[in-house]
Amino acid sequence: MKKLITLFAAVLLSSSVHAGESEIRQSLKSKFPNIGNIEHVVKTPYSGLYEVIIGDQLLYTDAKGEYLFDGHVIELKNRRDITEERRRQLFAIDFDKLPLDIALKRVKGDGSRRMAYFSDPNCGFCRKLEKELDKIDNVTLYMFIGPIFSPQSAELVRNVQCAKNPLKAWNELMLNGNAPANASCNTKTDKVMALAKKMGVNGTPNLIFGDGMQVPGYLPAEELEKYLNDARKK
Repeated sequence: MKKLITLFAAVLLSSSVHAGESEIRQSLKSKFPNIGNIEHVVKTPYSGLYEVIIGDQLLYTDAKGEYLFDGHVIELKNRRDITEERRRQLFAIDFDKLPLDIALKRVKGDGSRRMAYFSDPNCGFCRKLEKELDKIDNVTLYMFIGPIFSPQSAELVRNVQCAKNPLKAWNELMLNGNAPANASCNTKTDKVMALAKKMGVNGTPNLIFGDGMQVPGYLPAEELEKYLNDARKK
């Protein structure tokens, strides 16, 4: 996912008087006309900060509306990453409501942990992700494959979905670079693309863990293990 605000460590938003939620929202829009939809402006119980959600980002502003912060709030006493906890709550989805029947399914070991993800065969980081997932056991993987990263992936996706063994064809393609033979059938690509649009997924890979936590982008095996284990505790 693209970072909408990476160059602004501190941004002047208003005068020295305290700004309310509506004033903060208006000021952001006036300063950044192309900022997109500001979905959420809520005062937090810590340090007078306000949460601001823009797209897939959780940001913060101060009570006066003078600064915009992009980072993590850590409670030092218990070493809690409050931002990460809030992200889990604010961006979580109901995993059981995903249309898993349109995904490729791969069960490794006892399959006790769950993860779904959007992937595109022409996405380099998607191929890197598959190599990391190959190191992980005891997980059930649901792969929503489609031409999300590149429209040129449509033929590869079709050939995978129409292969005699789609999962084997996908693994051969992503892990070994062996493209599947040309094939034709009624695919699930349109449904995958509709789901991606509905969920606001415009890049790959996009990961969804069993607790509904969404993480856009590639993760190495060590971090995947952490997210998988955290999700199982919920």
